[in-house]
Amino acid sequence: MINICIHGHFYQPPRENPWTGEIEKQDSAAPYHDWNERIHHECYKANSEAEILDDKDDVVAVINNYEQINFNFGPSLLAWIQHKHPETYRKIIEADKNSIPQHNGHGNAIAMCYNHMIMPLANLNDKITQVLWGLADFKHHFGRDSEGIWLPETACNPETVEVLINLGVKYIILDTSQAAFYRKIGSAEWLDVNDGSINPKRPYRCFSALQQDKYLDIFFYDGPVSKSVAFDDVLVSSENLLNKIFNAEDKDVKEDQLISVATDGETFGHHKKHAERTLAFFMRSLAPGNALKIVNYGEFLEANPPQYEVKIKPGDNGEGTSWSCVHGVKRWKEDCGCGGGGGWVQQWRKPLRETMDWLRDQMIIIYENMGKELFIDVWKARNGYIEILLNDNSRTNDNFFKNNTFKPLSQNEKLTAIKLLEMQKYSMLMYTSCGWFFSEISGLETVKILEYSARAMEIVYELTGINLETEFKKRLKEAKSNIPKYKTGKGVYEKLVLPHKHLESDQR
Repeated sequence: MINICIHGHFYQPPRENPWTGEIEKQDSAAPYHDWNERIHHECYKANSEAEILDDKDDVVAVINNYEQINFNFGPSLLAWIQHKHPETYRKIIEADKNSIPQHNGHGNAIAMCYNHMIMPLANLNDKITQVLWGLADFKHHFGRDSEGIWLPETACNPETVEVLINLGVKYIILDTSQAAFYRKIGSAEWLDVNDGSINPKRPYRCFSALQQDKYLDIFFYDGPVSKSVAFDDVLVSSENLLNKIFNAEDKDVKEDQLISVATDGETFGHHKKHAERTLAFFMRSLAPGNALKIVNYGEFLEANPPQYEVKIKPGDNGEGTSWSCVHGVKRWKEDCGCGGGGGWVQQWRKPLRETMDWLRDQMIIIYENMGKELFIDVWKARNGYIEILLNDNSRTNDNFFKNNTFKPLSQNEKLTAIKLLEMQKYSMLMYTSCGWFFSEISGLETVKILEYSARAMEIVYELTGINLETEFKKRLKEAKSNIPKYKTGKGVYEKLVLPHKHLESDQR
């Protein structure tokens, strides 16, 4: 039996102004107000009502593609869809519910780490909070526990694996290039697959290095098929996709095999116009009509428990690997060349990362010193703060303070506690991976993470009177812009972030 699973990673960088919570007009997204609106129309909504056309271009069926594929939504994106487009949101949630009886009790949706932080580069507490917040956000929307979790950019290293195992995550999805060695469970001989040659048609078990009886299961998606879907013309027709799937079949294998495809969900309709229609016809008609069994990862894993174990690559300095940087995770910390073009360089990435690390560490000191006067356990309290973010009402707030504080707090103490937790929220949002992904520090995504930094420092000043901004800007001077009018990250911050911050502060 050939099983087919297509996974869509649906995500957009958070675009909300950190002072107002609203997305401002983005001219580059015209004719739409902003990029979320544009991509919603082209992709998220389109996939909830994908049209199948006949040879006269008449609509003969309307398919909810989320019922057909494995998928995840970034928490900030799904919250935006819920608020701005409740009908699309309803169809996404309904699709997951409808998929459960179709797949032996396993839903199509899985969780994602909370704000697309590169997990191997995060400190341990941030790793833990990112996973816990992602799992809690998933349960809030889908009403059930998630079996798997999507790692931003599939970035992973051994410490990340240990965190996932400790927090009960069942499976993740990685690129074949991220595998190092595998062997039959119980065998003594490890086989080297550092060249990317691991067989992606079966799941693998990754055992904890610290607790030998604990493990995480890993699916490696089919690289050639996935890359063709994302970057070639495969989605021009459903027949092209069918042929690509059949070409990936291993005809010498007698056991059930999985053809696993993973790509940005925005491929279907945004990156490739009307590709949601191709996907709909393929999944609804071509696949079952050609003896392909449509599964999701949870269903396949239950029916095919791993017979092989795997070790993933630790990456340089143990910092892991990813699906979008051939140098591991250097794209998010230095000028590795990925994302370059037009003669622009990314020298700014390293000083930006170091500046953010400095700011994060300053805020850790403030959080721990002030938080220990309020919270029983400051990091447990931060992990639990997601409940307030998801359900900001008096009952949730009362339960949070009852479970996390030494004694009943005054209103001023509660306000201080919330500000400390908001400071920590922004200290994680400022690591959203999109800020390092492209070639220029003045880009929309990098300006956004600088805004998060500014909001965090503003809260620090409100709490302590400490001005971190002067040193922050001094450090940003080391981050060279490709655009002369900005010169450095300091120029970007002063020209694109500070006027915005001051305007919003004045309005408040």
